[in-house]
Amino acid sequence: MRVFVAGGAGVLGRRLVPQLVARGHEVTATTTSAAKLGVLERMGASAAMMDGLDAGSVREAVGKAGPEVIVHQMTAISGKPDIRHFDRWFATTNRLRTEGTDNLLAAAGDAHVVAQSYGSWNGLRSGGWVKTEDDPLDPASTGAGAAAIRHLEEVVVRAGGAVLRYGSFYGPGATDDQVALIRKRQYPIVGDGGGYSSWVHLDDAASATVLAVEQKAHGVFNIVDDEPAPAREWLTYLAKCAGAKRPMRIPVWLARPLAGRTAVAMMTEGRGFSNAKAKRELGWELRYPSWRQGFKEELA
Repeated sequence: MRVFVAGGAGVLGRRLVPQLVARGHEVTATTTSAAKLGVLERMGASAAMMDGLDAGSVREAVGKAGPEVIVHQMTAISGKPDIRHFDRWFATTNRLRTEGTDNLLAAAGDAHVVAQSYGSWNGLRSGGWVKTEDDPLDPASTGAGAAAIRHLEEVVVRAGGAVLRYGSFYGPGATDDQVALIRKRQYPIVGDGGGYSSWVHLDDAASATVLAVEQKAHGVFNIVDDEPAPAREWLTYLAKCAGAKRPMRIPVWLARPLAGRTAVAMMTEGRGFSNAKAKRELGWELRYPSWRQGFKEELA
């Protein structure tokens, strides 16, 4: 199958492209950086430069590749996390999830689309602590980012494609910045730390994506591990695996001005997600059923 991976040099793309190639697919993968073309080629893909925010660039790259499936993995998340200024930190990613998604769909023709979404702690902050695909995302969870995700999901599903709500990534290169903050004791538990999150190892996220591509799946799928957990549990365990001191605790009233409302919501009110649908409908099997196993192996 001819597969076009938009954003193939990203943290997930670098795990996804080799899996697609190993399964015998003809992969074209894109990057915005000429320096990363060689990285994509060494993974076995045909490499292409593409600016997801430039409709002409997208049309040209997709037209040349002639894909049967397009995988949207375009983000612009890099550098030190800035949860306090979440909208600013995610500004370009939000555009890629709106304008970039529209550009890909306009260029797709008959190609099936599989797109990256997000489902870690941003379930609706009421009711149970673990949400399914039938439960709405919290419209106030990530500021402008929530609206961008809503747009992406609506237009991709309307076009007959699949939306993969990945949990928080961990694995090669995915949590380096967080671990650095934890080792400096700059990643505290807020309040009671009772807000839930869901995690997924990059390799498991990639394998689920391969299944969605090969099955030309449609609809929304939560791509998360088996153990949604409160912040006080996963953050304490991550610190232990990193050889760091136990995270400090700070009260909510102090966290709001220091870390911002997004961090407070994540730590105290977040809702995790269930992966039952992805297992049932895609036949997905996880190598890392729990972040406990994964964190330990990654930081050993």
